[in-house]
Amino acid sequence: MQRPDYCRFNLSMPLLRTFFEDGSDIRPDFRHSRESLAKLMGMTKSDRRHGWGPAIENLVFLFWLASGTSYRVVSRAFGMPRATVHRVVHRVCEEVVAIRCRVILLPKMENLAEVGSGFAGLAGHPAFQKAVGAIDSCHVRIKPPSGPDGQCYRNRKLFPSIILQAVCDHQGRFIDTYTGWPGSVHDSRVLRNSPLFTKEVYPPPGQVGRRNASFV
Repeated sequence: MQRPDYCRFNLSMPLLRTFFEDGSDIRPDFRHSRESLAKLMGMTKSDRRHGWGPAIENLVFLFWLASGTSYRVVSRAFGMPRATVHRVVHRVCEEVVAIRCRVILLPKMENLAEVGSGFAGLAGHPAFQKAVGAIDSCHVRIKPPSGPDGQCYRNRKLFPSIILQAVCDHQGRFIDTYTGWPGSVHDSRVLRNSPLFTKEVYPPPGQVGRRNASFV
């Protein structure tokens, strides 16, 4: 099926030429390899029969994430209307959120030994055999809500944010995420209120020596 004029690729744009014609590494621009992009398209709704198609839409979304830039800049980089960039980013974001639980998974009990061995190898010390994950938090900049509650989102670096808490395994893969608390809240309070802590979901119940397992 021939694409309508409003959604034809402009291969004179360097980003599109790199992906569709040059065959070179796309990680400097998108922070993803071609293989991971293909896997992402396979897991999201890639059977659209209208619009720009899954490849270009995922590229727009990944470039927006990787660069942290405005819709105006993304629009110029891909040669498409700014309103279209807005719709594409929101649509693909919803699809990625929908498959999050299929990608971000806590290791099973039988895999904990492998995780601990991986951390011990990274640290070069056998004490890290008991590690089950690496946990940390970061601040995601936001536009704060209006009113007096807006000040609650101002963090110690004096910009408004929400807190993202994440846990990774020894290979740097996300195994748990939790977000939404205002930037002024301390990391320890976020952890104490997260399902990871309140529901004691990880390490798995019944693990031998579970009390000795820890995050790094």
